[in-house]
Amino acid sequence: MERAHRHSRAMIALGILLACSTLASALDPSLDISQYEHKSWKIREGFSKGRVTSIAQTPDGYLWLGTEFGLLRFDGVRNVLWDQTAGEHLPSHYIRNLLTARDGRLWIGTYKGLASWKDGKLTEYRELAGQTVDALLEDREGTVWGWWVCGIHRKTMRDSEWQRPVLRR
Repeated sequence: MERAHRHSRAMIALGILLACSTLASALDPSLDISQYEHKSWKIREGFSKGRVTSIAQTPDGYLWLGTEFGLLRFDGVRNVLWDQTAGEHLPSHYIRNLLTARDGRLWIGTYKGLASWKDGKLTEYRELAGQTVDALLEDREGTVWGWWVCGIHRKTMRDSEWQRPVLRR
C-alpha cells in the first residue's frame, strides 16, 4: 500500500512539473475540434494487450509505448513490439516510464532497472539493476533525474554512470 502511495505522489509531482514546463505545447486554439482527425486502435487491429503505462515520442517521429508486456513502437499506422537484437535486452518487459531527452535518447524505466536507446544501440545501466524506476524527467540543463525506491539519482551528460542517491527517502 505504501509503495502505491509513493508511486501516486511521484506521478502527481511529475504532472505538476510537466504542467509548469515552458516546453509544453497545446493544440492550435484557432482550429475547431472538428478539424482534427481521430482514430482509435484496438487489440483486434494489432494493438497492445494490457495497459499502456507511458508514452514518449522520439525525434524520428515514432511514438514509443511502454506496456506491462514490453516496449512498442508506433509509426501512426501500425504498432510493432520492440525487437531485441542479439545480446541486448531490457531489464524487464514491464515498462514503467519513458522519457525522450533533448539529445534524442529514449530512456526506458522498467520494473527491474533502467536502459536507454539511441542511434540503434541499447545501453543498460547495471548499477541500477533490479530497482523499479518510479519516475524520470529532464531539467533545463539536460540533467536526467530518476526516482527509485532507494532515492533520487541523477545523470548529467558528463557522467558515465548514474550518481548515487542525491536525496534518500
